[in-house]
Amino acid sequence: MKPSTVFLGEMTNPEVEAFLVEQDMVIVPTGSTEQHGPHGPLLTDVLVPNEVARRVAPRVGAVVAPPINYGLSYPHVGFTGVVHLRIPTFMSMVEDIAAGLADIGFRRIVFLNGHYDNTYAIAYACANARPRLPDEAVAFPINYWDGMTSEEAGEFFGPTTGLHANRGETSAVLAIDPNLVDMERANA
Repeated sequence: MKPSTVFLGEMTNPEVEAFLVEQDMVIVPTGSTEQHGPHGPLLTDVLVPNEVARRVAPRVGAVVAPPINYGLSYPHVGFTGVVHLRIPTFMSMVEDIAAGLADIGFRRIVFLNGHYDNTYAIAYACANARPRLPDEAVAFPINYWDGMTSEEAGEFFGPTTGLHANRGETSAVLAIDPNLVDMERANA
């Protein structure tokens, strides 16, 4: 027998149907593909919310949709490895994913964001998607750092730790898979 999973993309149609009999929440990890210093993986902003979603999903009765790996990385254009979308493209994708998940039967659609520049576009896209959703469905954004206390946030990112490719992001990726960080370059 196939082991159970929280990942929607690993589930079969009957498994999704059975899930929707009891639950209606899906988490969509959302991030970007961009540089994270010479040491961090390009998918840092996706890896972190995907891991948060994996850990949280069983606790809140949710499944985890395949992540959105591309985002609004226009401030990082010019660095090797950066792939960014135009704002209308990104927002259309979020809107279409929300509507598609609602069509399947999900009623609580959470876009768990891991890339700061996506924040407002996801919120506006969820609002734009509202007329396409059933009355009882809602799509909304949450940044994974929104749940941090001010002390935690200060330790994770800030003036003394940096805002990007910093100790916090690097530590989070190391906790997920230490092989994803080039420690020689991180310590240089």
